[in-house]
Amino acid sequence: MKISSRFSIAVHVLSLLAVTPGAHSTSEWLAGSVGTNPVIIRRVLGQLKKAGLVTVKAGSGGAHLARGLDEIALLDVYRAVDVVEEGKLFNIHEEPNPQCPVGANIQAVLQLLLARAQEAMEGVLAEITMEELVSVLSKQIQARA
Repeated sequence: MKISSRFSIAVHVLSLLAVTPGAHSTSEWLAGSVGTNPVIIRRVLGQLKKAGLVTVKAGSGGAHLARGLDEIALLDVYRAVDVVEEGKLFNIHEEPNPQCPVGANIQAVLQLLLARAQEAMEGVLAEITMEELVSVLSKQIQARA
């Protein structure tokens, strides 16, 4: 299982809004860049709007950033688009054999270690802003131009 692609789609959309602030950013236009269906973009935009990261004008008004890039951490985006079930990045199989010494103890050990891994990942996402990401992205775009 993988983390939902909604996170990378949301980062792509926010980056596109930042790099092209004057564009008419409709879901169709955004979908053309992301390479997905506009319905997917509308769902992601709805989640980003609910989190206060974008504004969306009804009809074909388009989307715009609601906050400065320096005010949006990747963790904000990650949480906005609900990429994991019940807030847990890792799922643990539910019915190991309690008669087996490993089966009887593996869940407790995994829960502790995997919670630490998730905390570490979320800590990294909290430290990276969309401003930093868009800065690196802009340099990449210029280097390929």
